[in-house]
Amino acid sequence: MKNGMKISRLRWPLGALLLVVGFLLGLAATGGEETTLPALAVTSAHAAPGGELRSYADVAEAAKSGVVNISTDKVVEMPDWHPMLEDPFFRRFFGDPGERGERGTERVERSLGSGVIVSEDGYILTSNHVIERASKIRVLLNGSKEYEAEIVGQDELTDVALIKVEADEPLPVVRLGDSHVLRIGDQVMAIGNPFGVGQTVTLGIVSALGRTIGLMQYEDFIQTDAAINPGNSGGALVNMNGELVGINTAILSRSGGSQGVGFAIPSSMAERIMGMLIADGRVKRAWLGVVTGEVDQTMADALGMDRPRGVLMSEVTPDTPAEKAGVEEGDVILAVDDKAVNSISRLRNTISLAGVGTEVELQVLRDGRERCIEVELGEMPENLTTARSSEESEESDDGFEGVTVSELSGRLRQQLEVDEGLEGVVVTDIDRTSNAWHRGLREGDVIVEVARERVRSLDDYRRLIEKDKDRPVLLKIQRGDQTPLIAVPR
Repeated sequence: MKNGMKISRLRWPLGALLLVVGFLLGLAATGGEETTLPALAVTSAHAAPGGELRSYADVAEAAKSGVVNISTDKVVEMPDWHPMLEDPFFRRFFGDPGERGERGTERVERSLGSGVIVSEDGYILTSNHVIERASKIRVLLNGSKEYEAEIVGQDELTDVALIKVEADEPLPVVRLGDSHVLRIGDQVMAIGNPFGVGQTVTLGIVSALGRTIGLMQYEDFIQTDAAINPGNSGGALVNMNGELVGINTAILSRSGGSQGVGFAIPSSMAERIMGMLIADGRVKRAWLGVVTGEVDQTMADALGMDRPRGVLMSEVTPDTPAEKAGVEEGDVILAVDDKAVNSISRLRNTISLAGVGTEVELQVLRDGRERCIEVELGEMPENLTTARSSEESEESDDGFEGVTVSELSGRLRQQLEVDEGLEGVVVTDIDRTSNAWHRGLREGDVIVEVARERVRSLDDYRRLIEKDKDRPVLLKIQRGDQTPLIAVPR
């Protein structure tokens, strides 16, 4: 939570149209081999004489038929235990679910979102959190025909997912636009299914580009003041030609409703991810193999720079693309292939989009002199611990089945952008079939409390996790600016 604000995903549960629940789930985009994408139909919006739009109806008409409503069924296991059950007052008025035989049961959770048809043969882009853990996905085309969809692939770290429907005829599509050419102040239109009321369009401008808000591990958001609300997730953000320039995914709000600060995944990022999901069913990220740091004024003065710019190489991991190419600790990367990089997120985005196996040219400042270094990018290891030397930190896989945790080493703090003062253990690997995953624990989460007691080391974690094995364990985790509580059954 930032200054009392909530960053909210925009999926909307059925039967809760008056209740808005905000939650915070941050190298973005991806690298990978070039893939031939499905053929995309062309649409266009028409301007009135003189080039000025008298109405935005043509823009809406060009895109709205390709924006769909998505509804999902998800089987959710009811917890065996909850902290409230320890309160006699609660049990007195609401009863004990265990006495009624309701503990450990499952229920079906239904939710609504949006999606964008990007090929006539049925490929649909949406937000990953719209269809995550769904047992059934239904797609409704502009209030008419309904299809059942299958998941092609998901990328949780950028919140992009690709699903597909099988139709007997070509489907209406939204033409993919170029999000790279967007400028602050450009007009855009958001199309989706807010609050489950049906397809809706709202108008606004691009408020900012390249935003990172700590919602996901890899981000490069378009910020807009076009009104987007719960249920808009996965819907289209289009330019004034009716072309897709973003996938709506989050809002920043005190109430959970639109307050003019919405975020969309750029179409350039979504398109690259889609290509890899079609080709491989997963995302391959390019990788340098470095720990990075921001260059502020103090750092710039210490390095003898005239002003803050570029990204500092705090550490170069042995036997990685960067180390093999000659990148050294203390180097400042100023540009990649002549594209300036002045933030860690920008460097990660640029490297990732370059593609695994691609050779890039780094413009590097070292000892006050600029030089160029050619680097062949590798593929980022799937497990965070793969890149770390075995002696750097100790790991533990005891406690919960399918969960591996590690000490918060300096390198992990850099990778996860965790404050130096934060104590705990970090989840470095988690099985998606595990109880902990289904209860909401994720890779990169920092466990700061177990059973209401602070965790300062792996020894603390192991000791506390072994207590009271007859009931679920209450975990307090740090995820970005949020510190949710999660109850995990044994």
